[in-house]
Amino acid sequence: MRDAFDDFARRSPSRFAILIFTGLILALTAILATPWAARDGQATPIVDALFTAVSAICVTGLVVVDMATHWSTFGNVAILIGLQVGGIGVLTLASILGLVVSRRLGLRARLIAASDTNASRLHAGPVAESQAVRLGEIGGLLATVALSTLIIELILMLSLVPRLLAHGLDPWSATWKGFYFAASAFTNTGFVPTVDGVEPFATDPWFLTTIAFGVFLGSLGFPVIFAVLRTVRFRVRLPIHAKLTLVTTIALVILGSVAILVLEWSNPATLGGQDAAARPMTATFLSFMTRSGGFANVDVGAMDGASYLVMDMLMFVGGGSASTAGGIKVTTLAVLFLAAYAEAKGDTDMQVFDRRIPNDVLRLSVSVVLWGATIVAAASIVILRITDEPLDRVLFDVISAFATCGLSTGLTETLPDAGKYVLAATMWAGRVGTVTLAAALAASQRRQLFTRAEERPIVG
Repeated sequence: MRDAFDDFARRSPSRFAILIFTGLILALTAILATPWAARDGQATPIVDALFTAVSAICVTGLVVVDMATHWSTFGNVAILIGLQVGGIGVLTLASILGLVVSRRLGLRARLIAASDTNASRLHAGPVAESQAVRLGEIGGLLATVALSTLIIELILMLSLVPRLLAHGLDPWSATWKGFYFAASAFTNTGFVPTVDGVEPFATDPWFLTTIAFGVFLGSLGFPVIFAVLRTVRFRVRLPIHAKLTLVTTIALVILGSVAILVLEWSNPATLGGQDAAARPMTATFLSFMTRSGGFANVDVGAMDGASYLVMDMLMFVGGGSASTAGGIKVTTLAVLFLAAYAEAKGDTDMQVFDRRIPNDVLRLSVSVVLWGATIVAAASIVILRITDEPLDRVLFDVISAFATCGLSTGLTETLPDAGKYVLAATMWAGRVGTVTLAAALAASQRRQLFTRAEERPIVG
């Protein structure tokens, strides 16, 4: 049995990861459904326990119970462990533990860890090592994952504790909730340990900047953090993946901030109710949160329909590949725009930063977008039939679930049990579905000894 399990993990790392991933969700569900996990000592309904477990492991942040008052210390610790595992990645975490125990990283372990950060490695045959992180650098990447998670969350916690102390919390509560906020921000989960959420800090520049910084770093992805550190240390060239992720992320944050600021400027229930000097900061904070952060310092349910559409698009894109964020990923969007630009210029290849991007990356990008759009459309249709809520509110929460963002119009908390199961499935599919598709497409490529006759359909 052990040999069969080991062989399955070697032959299909992505499916093995999904099996373990789903097992962790079921285990956390069982823990949260026990009376010890709830503050009142009563067993939590299975649908609420399952939804919270999926939201934690998938680092989404959508909730159906009050996270600050419902769970006991035992339940909160279990949730924190779940979101840390979900944020780092199942196979990556397993590889880190194996490296710590055995003090070595064999070829099989390197391949398994590599597939967790780049599904395109699962080709049936040799793969060119022109990757963001080469196979020989996987050990360094794992060390970066472990150290960056520990250091960044510690820095975020130390930055938040003074603000929580000034808010009136005692030292122990400030430290505990500071760590909770830090872990939730870096893993892009969006759970809050306080009853009022971030509302008491709605115009606090230090608090909002710290949270936004944590969300930004988590949404970049560990390969980008590793590449930047390697570039700074060894003065080597920054890979295309890192450049595309940084440029696209910064561009989307700026465009999102401007759009939200313009659309919500005169809305008295959101930005219009704040001082004029605080409104740009709030709009920028919300734009950062659409990366997959999930924190909100205004009432999202009171926003304008046009703002919903802008945030829908930003959430659907999400953050960087192999990051704690969700969505179709910023590099997917960048590749699609590069393909459109190359077609408009009449170029046969996609080129950027003096490098050529192969066409198989474009095929994967198109497939990921279509898969994501199908999941969102199907879930939206089902929830519309279940709730009879307006389309803009349903679409917003569904995309937030798919992109593991966590922002909500308030619809999620009022869903019937059937709707909760649909959103839980959407969160699960959003976290593992696009990766599964990319891995399946990459693994299914095979050599063909002949070429069929060409015929062009009419497009456009």
